Amino acid sequence: MPSLKAIRTRITSVKNTRKITRAMKLVSTAKLRRAQDALTQARPYTQAITRVVGELAAVAGTDSHKLFEERPLHKAQIVVMCSDRGQAGAFNANVTKAVERYAANELSGAQEVSLRIIGRKGNQYFSRRRATITSFDAAPTGLTALEVARDMANRVIDDFQSGKVDRVFVVYNEFKNAASQATRVKQILPVVTEVSTALVKGAQAADPGDGGDFIYEPSKDVLLDRLVPLYVQILLYRAALESITSFFASQMTAMENATKNAGEMISALTLQFNRARQASITKELAEIVGGAEALKG
Repeated sequence: MPSLKAIRTRITSVKNTRKITRAMKLVSTAKLRRAQDALTQARPYTQAITRVVGELAAVAGTDSHKLFEERPLHKAQIVVMCSDRGQAGAFNANVTKAVERYAANELSGAQEVSLRIIGRKGNQYFSRRRATITSFDAAPTGLTALEVARDMANRVIDDFQSGKVDRVFVVYNEFKNAASQATRVKQILPVVTEVSTALVKGAQAADPGDGGDFIYEPSKDVLLDRLVPLYVQILLYRAALESITSFFASQMTAMENATKNAGEMISALTLQFNRARQASITKELAEIVGGAEALKG
């Protein structure tokens, strides 16, 4: 059995750990509120630009822009949204497993699957497995999310237009609520699939006799050249915001569980300490009584 000093030292250590996890939970809770507000504000904008691009493509045709071009799948690229830090439960593991699963199943026919990783934890994971990593960037924050999305959008668009890749996907954790996040795999290039879904829904709601004529100002080509890359950027921006919010939610839950477990461990160690002290006192009393009896004899 450990000594009383060892148990007392362990109790002090666990109490200090509980203070840290409790503080981290409070910080994550505060950051989660801010991240959730930013995400709530961005979602309607994403839906609006998706509808606009879908309506324009319905009239102009999916062959009206090079980012709509469907090609045979030879090379695929996945944008991986992870975090720089851990202590967030299965947040990063869910993303990395989803990437591996999707590459092995859905992209099994591709000759090459390359990764553009956002987040140090994802880079560490795939570097150890010698995956094909095209680029690595630090995880976004509330202040840098738009810049990270813009830079990544420019890179994947350049890769797609130059023929280096035929499909581009993004894998991230989508925020549902503080206790639930879902890992999503979304195709961002070519945008034909996403736009086609919007077109079907729009066509069902529209008047069959309506030709849907548009007057373009400026020209159709200029308008699509501005809107379609912006659409890709907004998709990545929303994915970044979803990932940031999900991280703080996962961290808050993980730290709450860690604080609870630390409390249970302190209770168990305190009980062990009291039992050990009682046993020590009983042993000392027995030795005193034994010595007294020996002197009488």
